[in-house]
Amino acid sequence: MYQATETRYQSMPYHKCGNSGLKLPAVSFGLWHNFGDNASYETMRQLCFTAFDNGITHFDLANNYGPVPGSAERNFGHIFNENFRAYRDEMLISTKAGYDMWKGPYGDWGSRKYLLASLDQSLKRLGLEYVDIYYHHRMDPETPLEETMGALAQAVSSGKALYVGLSNYDGETMEKAAGILEELHCPFVINQNHYSIFDRTIEKNGLKEQAAVRKKGIIAFSPLEQGMLTERYLNGIPDDSRIKTDGRFLQAGVLTEKRMKQIRELNNLAIMRGQALAEMALAWILRDGKITSVLVGASKSSQILENIGALRNTVFTEEELKIIDQISLRD
Repeated sequence: MYQATETRYQSMPYHKCGNSGLKLPAVSFGLWHNFGDNASYETMRQLCFTAFDNGITHFDLANNYGPVPGSAERNFGHIFNENFRAYRDEMLISTKAGYDMWKGPYGDWGSRKYLLASLDQSLKRLGLEYVDIYYHHRMDPETPLEETMGALAQAVSSGKALYVGLSNYDGETMEKAAGILEELHCPFVINQNHYSIFDRTIEKNGLKEQAAVRKKGIIAFSPLEQGMLTERYLNGIPDDSRIKTDGRFLQAGVLTEKRMKQIRELNNLAIMRGQALAEMALAWILRDGKITSVLVGASKSSQILENIGALRNTVFTEEELKIIDQISLRD
């Protein structure tokens, strides 16, 4: 039977999620990849053990994570039931709904019917009575925002979620949604969005600014750009890389000569800072205190430990920040 290490809280910093009382670890563990039915169950267990033993209390899922959709929740549910049930009150477990999940007109987007039915299904797969955070996974251009936010509020009032979040929203829509949720007295605490040295969308669409104004947290996914902001591709594309084994999320065409040059220049700066490229990329996201946590995925326990290493130095000089911008925003 798994027993968590006694020293698990000694080195991980925990950041308040906006102006709520909820705290997230600076590094959270995402189950987007490597927890589907094509993954080794023992490897999945060891990844969860390594994360929790090193202070990562937050495990992030979605209804459609796999493959197949639902399998990540189901696999994590088995691991949780066999190993973590005694630690439930020390864990922060989140899930989402908003992408295509089942056939017909009621298994996608943001209707009340879809969101509440999906939450029930997620809880069953996870073997939980509630999730700590329930997200709407993407903006819905057809469903009234009031309906979607009302469904999130009902998830909380029913006791099936403690907090709610929004994922892949822009600043303007988040601000409108926040107003509705405040009127409903629903604890909206966090936004989940793509953010990295190479992807500054939340700076351009107002989300980062509006989250600060509204005093909401932000958790960044894909902070390493599917491995591009690591040493993985410095010398070309390895045979066992995700590009060659699973081209759904990172395709070879993305690694242009321009991009490879940027990666190598960023790696040189990381070396000067005494960091691995991945460590610098994660530290950059956490540099200004506006991002609550970074979501990392892993296929090996060693990768989790390497990512946590970013926390040793999240301070950048103005010159370093200028160099990073010059490299990554180059036309």
